[in-house]
Amino acid sequence: MPEALSLEVNGERRSLEVDGRTLLVHALRDGLGLTGAHVGCDTSQCGACTVLIDGRAAKSCTVLALQAEGAKVTTIEGLAGGAELHPIQRAFIEHHGLQCGFCTPGVILTTADLLSRDPRPTDEAVRHALRGNLCRCTGYQTIVESVQAAGAALREVPAS
Repeated sequence: MPEALSLEVNGERRSLEVDGRTLLVHALRDGLGLTGAHVGCDTSQCGACTVLIDGRAAKSCTVLALQAEGAKVTTIEGLAGGAELHPIQRAFIEHHGLQCGFCTPGVILTTADLLSRDPRPTDEAVRHALRGNLCRCTGYQTIVESVQAAGAALREVPAS
């Protein structure tokens, strides 16, 4: 039997009906049309489905949609402010931190969580934070460089 779900997604209050077994990734993709969170492995190993829930990175394939009731969820579609790319997104483009792009939304949102807690992470801290995000294309060095560049760019942004 479907149940009502209400949450804030990318700054907008959203409501939908979901089955009690519906995973957050499917509610976002199928219920709300936000396809940036990818279903990559069905075992919670790859991180392609990563979103921010109340500011913390979470694999949305491991969260029942109803568990997110009342939460603030940010997907890759909501990271940027309108047409302007977020500094993390720009850094990944400028420093070649992506190739095929399948893992990129999850990696970028994991990066956002990391940099919110540690604005100057070491390369080792970056690699540790990204351990749950698998990339089959880049070899990770350009991802680490992109995260470091994003951190530098965010430190330059004046506090609001």
